[in-house]
Amino acid sequence: NAADWKVRSDEYGGADLSFPYVLGRDFSGVVRTVGEGVKDITVGDAVFGVCDVGQEGAYAEQISIKASIIAHKPDKLSHVAASALALTGLTATVSLEDTLQLQPSETILIQGGAGGVAGFAIQLAKHLGARVITTASAANHDYLRELGADKIIDYNTQDFTEIVSNCDAVLDTVGDKVAMMSFQVLRPGGRAAFIASGASAPTPQRDDVQSLRPNVTRDRPHLQRILELVDLGVIKVPPIKEYPLSEAAAAHHVSEGRHLKGKLVFKVR
Repeated sequence: NAADWKVRSDEYGGADLSFPYVLGRDFSGVVRTVGEGVKDITVGDAVFGVCDVGQEGAYAEQISIKASIIAHKPDKLSHVAASALALTGLTATVSLEDTLQLQPSETILIQGGAGGVAGFAIQLAKHLGARVITTASAANHDYLRELGADKIIDYNTQDFTEIVSNCDAVLDTVGDKVAMMSFQVLRPGGRAAFIASGASAPTPQRDDVQSLRPNVTRDRPHLQRILELVDLGVIKVPPIKEYPLSEAAAAHHVSEGRHLKGKLVFKVR
């Protein structure tokens, strides 16, 4: 996840980390032991999930995690695939269904369409009946058409603010100046959700739109919603590039480039 290198480089600012510090926010694996009172998860179960808010450590071989924020991994999903869907899926579903409350026939602009969260969001938005516009480099346009995007803008050669207007909603996964420019394409009363602009949503330059920061809920119902969407065929597992943990620096370098299609996954063992 982009959050990994952003924490490592103190992109968020003010981090008070004790070293050695273990990064990583989502995972898939096998339960080794359970605490007292845990009845619905047993030793040997294959599970996937996310770390709690304020907790990291998924790069480790073992992690202690609340039973309430993991879910059983179905046999048809590999551990690699399940780990790639966990946090991206939570972020996309919370952003579209809980925060933006996207409705049928609405138009949404999803910035940075080739990334993990955006790719999930494109598919979910189409399932919800929305018209989807997205931005990406030309090399990823065919991939985004396969995901269901109705219109794709090449951010290297086109200015989306000159092409898009009157959107009901925006999901920004890019941040920086793209976030602020995104307000320009909203209709009066439109809303925008931001997941790459820090802990708070940016302040819009206009007072007739909403600026929202999704509260990405860590709980089992949302994880089960991801599995439901995959089982329905709504969501495809994204393209995945696997790395051994020993090549974490190289993987972070790829993620920092912000041109990744799909997800990077570490195989810890």
